[in-house]
Amino acid sequence: MIIVVGIGADGMAGLSAVSRDELARATVVYGAPRQLALLDGTVTGERREWPSPMLPALPTLFDDISGDVHVVASGDPLCHGVGATLIRLFGAHRVRVLPHVSSVTLACARMGWTVPDTEVISVVTAPPHTAVRRGGRAVVLSRDASTPTDLARLLTESGRGDSEFTVLEQLGGPGERRHDSTASGWLAGAPSGIDDLNVIAVTYRPDARRAHALPDDEFGHDGQITKQSIRAVTLAALGPRPGELLWDVGSGSGSIAIEWCRSAPGCTAVAFERDEQRRNRIRENVEAFGVRVELRGAAPECFDGACDPAAIFIGGGVTRPGMLDACFGRLAAGGRLVVNAVTVESEAVVAQWYSQKGGELRRYQHYQGGPVGGFTAWRPALPVTQWSVVKA
Repeated sequence: MIIVVGIGADGMAGLSAVSRDELARATVVYGAPRQLALLDGTVTGERREWPSPMLPALPTLFDDISGDVHVVASGDPLCHGVGATLIRLFGAHRVRVLPHVSSVTLACARMGWTVPDTEVISVVTAPPHTAVRRGGRAVVLSRDASTPTDLARLLTESGRGDSEFTVLEQLGGPGERRHDSTASGWLAGAPSGIDDLNVIAVTYRPDARRAHALPDDEFGHDGQITKQSIRAVTLAALGPRPGELLWDVGSGSGSIAIEWCRSAPGCTAVAFERDEQRRNRIRENVEAFGVRVELRGAAPECFDGACDPAAIFIGGGVTRPGMLDACFGRLAAGGRLVVNAVTVESEAVVAQWYSQKGGELRRYQHYQGGPVGGFTAWRPALPVTQWSVVKA
């Protein structure tokens, strides 16, 4: 059995009797240096630091130990902690978790926030831009002392410098400190000596949240963008589900990849775009929306090494020799493929594949009202032929 004991910044004094008894009987205790240093003399078992890198070593790490293995982890080990990783690897029947109060709960208590109404964002391993939001509030779990400044810079540069910004250090411990500011204020004069063990409570200003099918001018683009109305039906055809990965092929501005990532918890994307200027623009859009999108070059040349997707969208390049073959080949059974075509040549390719693979074939035509003299007339946009299919 693997027993995971949560411990706070207050160390052994804050542990329950059950947790203290478990650690007292341990023969081997794994943990990070910070958590191991919190243990006192009542813990007589061998103390082992996690190897680096940790994840590849975990499956066989405990093979030399007979009997139970004990692990100390920060706060609640199931709140963005090692407890969830151990359960995923070894199964719930082999892992017992004794949680401490999480830093999220402590932060919400200090701020007077309700936990269910607060987003939790970890940038311990993720890039800081994934904590950028366009409204709402969040507790951001920092990687180290530099995270508050990194996030304050990103918020300020994206026009959210007025966001309320509170850094909480050593929550629950004798060295607990609180610093209230705005993102721009923090960037202008952050206090020195911030502890690596910190979280950031952010209320994002201005609050400009909007769910799906964002206006086109929300994205930086050069005209190469799936327009708002077509983007809405495209996302409906792709059918994002929590935790899924999308390949956005011929990404242009990255609008489909970004909307996909915003649509459900844990959704991520890989954007393939051959034009370097457009890749830079995609990167700017990704950082502005705080989503997780990996950028790659031209498709299908840059498919190697990318994780297999749950769904693929092709917005450009469908006429390239081997493109559809390469995309279809990377989908597992049940994977979804959606192609938008606007030229006669791309429609011909789509029609041929539709005749072979089946699926759904649709054509969309939309019109925009505009002035003609003193009157209003309809101006047609290019019709879009859409093919969607689920791989058998």
